[in-house]
Amino acid sequence: MESIQLIQQAICYMEQHLLEDISYEAVAKSVCMSSYHFHRIFSSTAGMTASEYLRSRRLSLAGQALQTTDISVIDAAYQYGYDTPESFSKAFSRFHGVTPRQAKRKGAQLHLFGPLAIKITMEGGSVMNYKIERRESQRFIAWVRAFPNEIINDDSNQSIPDFWTECRAKNLIDRITSLRPGGRRDLYGLCSPAKENETHFNYGIGVIIDGETDVSHLDEILGGGCTIWETEPADYAVFQCSGSGGDCIGETWSRFYKEFAPQTGYTQTDDTDFEIYFEKEADGLFCELWVPVKKA
Repeated sequence: MESIQLIQQAICYMEQHLLEDISYEAVAKSVCMSSYHFHRIFSSTAGMTASEYLRSRRLSLAGQALQTTDISVIDAAYQYGYDTPESFSKAFSRFHGVTPRQAKRKGAQLHLFGPLAIKITMEGGSVMNYKIERRESQRFIAWVRAFPNEIINDDSNQSIPDFWTECRAKNLIDRITSLRPGGRRDLYGLCSPAKENETHFNYGIGVIIDGETDVSHLDEILGGGCTIWETEPADYAVFQCSGSGGDCIGETWSRFYKEFAPQTGYTQTDDTDFEIYFEKEADGLFCELWVPVKKA
């Protein structure tokens, strides 16, 4: 429940500073969260990113101002956070479906976007299976890339799926799975721990390094751009993500913050979280999601 309360505090902060030059990093800092964790929790809880929320609120208020006051389009653009009238007009038209000049006419139809209020309701009839498992330190060999925090839980962004497609097309995944024996070639999607003031997070596609891993070619693969990824000992909440595509991962993250964390008292820690894509797929199982947790 603590994370939900922090998100509500963040919304209050955004509302208080709505017409100031604030960024999502500043909002995250106001509630003492890393921008990475803030993005993930906010988007899972609110269904949009903090940047989208700020933009929608400002454009909503701009529409009201243009329709009810004598403010000019140029002044509205600068007042509501845009560098030029042109960029303001484009964003305004996408949001409202009319131009700022048309909005000043009587009878123009505008879109209203009010302040968010986060409410958690506990309802029965929906089972969320989970298990808590302890993992000691682990090592992986992975292809790693940095991604901006803004894409976390953004279902419309395909940067990470495209990364998977690129690695498969270049046979990079085959190079690391070949280090594992047949039947034990599970793939891990690794997300880096949160770091304060960082605008990007690392995502890796890798395989575990253990007693079954052939390390004789490890140096060769590392020389080709692969990375050793190490994790600290941690407790994990483990969830099965079922479905035909990656949307089930975002849905599970949303349920983690809205249902699992408030009801169990577990909170996410600043350790690597990961998905496991099993070589031997179970019917309907897309992946397992492992979230590092601790009791609040």
